Amino acid sequence: MPTFNLQTNVPGDRVSASQIVADLSKAVAQATGKPEGYVMVSLETGKQMMFGGTEEPCAFGELISIGSIGGEKNKKISAALAEVVQRHLGVPASRMYIKFYDVARSDFGWNGTTF
Repeated sequence: MPTFNLQTNVPGDRVSASQIVADLSKAVAQATGKPEGYVMVSLETGKQMMFGGTEEPCAFGELISIGSIGGEKNKKISAALAEVVQRHLGVPASRMYIKFYDVARSDFGWNGTTF
């Protein structure tokens, strides 16, 4: 159930949304060790954003997962996601934040119930 939500100020007409979400989905699955069949990725482009006082390309991501994140694992995950974002959006890793949320099974709904 890992869910990765990405917001960026890069205009949508400059990216292949289908390709970036596909590559992010694979990266999340590989980095967390969770089956890709449970991974969800969303992408919001063209968002009004500023990082470090400039409107140069930047991004903010949130990764929500039941386990498989935290501590040293987050460094590996951060590197994997930053690589995809830089390759597809041209956003340097130094202009991207990622917030990690490790949630309890009871705090994430799916299929009319919770995990």
